Amino acid sequence: MPYDQPFEVTAFHSCDRELGMRLLNGSDELRPSHNPWDWLGPGIYFWEQNPSRALTYAEEAARQQQKFSGRIRTPFVIGAIIELGNCLNLVEPDSIGIVREAHTKLLATMHNGDEKMPVNKGANRQLDCAVLKYVHESARLAGLPNFDSIRSPFHEGAPIYEGANFTDRLHVEICVRNPAKIKGYFLPRPVERFNPYLDKAS
Repeated sequence: MPYDQPFEVTAFHSCDRELGMRLLNGSDELRPSHNPWDWLGPGIYFWEQNPSRALTYAEEAARQQQKFSGRIRTPFVIGAIIELGNCLNLVEPDSIGIVREAHTKLLATMHNGDEKMPVNKGANRQLDCAVLKYVHESARLAGLPNFDSIRSPFHEGAPIYEGANFTDRLHVEICVRNPAKIKGYFLPRPVERFNPYLDKAS
């Protein structure tokens, strides 16, 4: 199993302004997403150290240019301090091995049941979601500790130059499965850059 990672990271969530303000004043909480296209499985999704990307996503979701199950009227970015805890960290080999093994076992299970494996189609990442769900169910059945979070790089967008492995939307995502690991919320600064719609009429 991966090492426990008790350190805290700064991350950002894309949402509607009304929800963001409720989070800041403590009258609401973020709830886990359970969409079949959630590539890291069920949880609360954040952009690690990337408020700019969080704002872009919120703006695109408001224009219905992103797969988004809710509704964003006024784009908003909320900052969070997150303790990773027992983290499935997909930039280290033990975690990668766990996911690889889960895929192999899920494939065998689906084959034995004469069922079709889910597939990834663009932003609809049903295969990845199914594999991560299998990881969590396998851990539960084995009596292993639950994962508090999942962390993974995500290659998105176009290469930034010919032959590059760097893409113009490359980022790191965190999926929080244990909401208690979210230690608090904040309004990222400079406010005019990361929340330009804060004082605008809906």
